[in-house]
Amino acid sequence: MPQDRPLKGKTAIVTGSNSGIGLGVARALALQGADVVLNSFTDSADDHALAAGLAQETGAEVRYVKADMSKPEECRALVEQSGECHVLVNNAGIQHVAAVEKFPVEKWDAIVAINMSSAFHTTAAALPMMRRSGWGRVVNIASAHGLTASPYKSAYVAAKHGVVGLTKVIALETAREPITCNAVCPGYALTPIVEKQIPDQMETHGMRRDEVIEKVMLERQPSKEFVTVEQIGGTVAFLCSPAADQITGTTISVDGGWTAL
Repeated sequence: MPQDRPLKGKTAIVTGSNSGIGLGVARALALQGADVVLNSFTDSADDHALAAGLAQETGAEVRYVKADMSKPEECRALVEQSGECHVLVNNAGIQHVAAVEKFPVEKWDAIVAINMSSAFHTTAAALPMMRRSGWGRVVNIASAHGLTASPYKSAYVAAKHGVVGLTKVIALETAREPITCNAVCPGYALTPIVEKQIPDQMETHGMRRDEVIEKVMLERQPSKEFVTVEQIGGTVAFLCSPAADQITGTTISVDGGWTAL
């Protein structure tokens, strides 16, 4: 456990954090000393056990709060129930792939609500807390698709572009305060969900694991390596450090060169 814990005494809320990128970010912030609020839309014994395990691993206070990020009132309640919020990481997200004319309306509405609108609601609730404490960090987990596009992902691309725009507005509104707002734009990350897709892709394409990863999954990622949740967590932790005090209103790509193309 690190001795230098610069976020000691601060509370960090990470939405959509019971697995994958969100959990990796939560772990990185807990290792920096922050008290962490984990979140998802479920409320199982496993969720609370996950929080207890992360607390034991990092020495931080970690708790789990259920909130459905598709519902504005629950987004705001998550922040209010946390009591304090010094660091807000808007990570919750879902995906659906279909051509525009075939895209289900309910899927569009859900993706926009969870991937974009939730960040507005949580931030609106968190900013007064940050102002009272005299310090704050908002980090929005956007995507390479917040800066570029792919076919058949209209709702996801639109929502992530919206998150990038929202990031800039929040940064301008807080520019004269000790509060920053930035977006992290990951490329293809190796999460448990992605890992489960690999065997199916191997069977579909008749390829070895390494071929599927390089030629199918990472086709647009020049490094041909997955981003790791630890790398994303480390980037968020950096944005919460004093070295990032004057970094606000921008995007940081963690995408293996994807957006350099």
